[in-house]
Amino acid sequence: MGHHTFDVDRADALEDPGRFRYCSAEELIAALAASPDAVVADLGSGTGFYTDAVAPHVGTCYAVDVQSAMHDLYREKGLPANVETLTAGVGDLPLADDALDAAFSTMTYHEYAGEAALAELARVVRPGGRVVTVDWSRHAAGDAGPPTAERFGVGDAATAFADAGFAVERAATRRETFVCVARR
Repeated sequence: MGHHTFDVDRADALEDPGRFRYCSAEELIAALAASPDAVVADLGSGTGFYTDAVAPHVGTCYAVDVQSAMHDLYREKGLPANVETLTAGVGDLPLADDALDAAFSTMTYHEYAGEAALAELARVVRPGGRVVTVDWSRHAAGDAGPPTAERFGVGDAATAFADAGFAVERAATRRETFVCVARR
């Protein structure tokens, strides 16, 4: 697990407002608890659907994706002035130590989960900073999202973040997804 990427040929699906039923903009912004001058990163940003929801509430938002084609689509759509794209994997972020006040991923944790990625997040998220993860649950009841074999349970994510030195503040399973909020 941890090596799946979303098919860029299906990128239009990433702009579906129905995605907010899995994680609303309000839930994400509240969980980040970021200040208006905060520096945050959207891990697996795709076409910027959730980046666009967070960007008006922070100072700088990095849209991080391994696929440069996703950034091309985001640029065509229109980047907010405070968004910078980074073509990189979560395990190798081109950011300084303690560069981020927060990071978030929505439905992408299964694409990068692993010790190297969480160690990298521990490096780039400042002490006291948060990482908010919302992803498809291994225990989901529906057909949305990747195959069950590519998913994690909330306990898997919480343990992985704790093992990487984060304090897990919230870990909950919902109908289709889980949410894990961890503080460095």
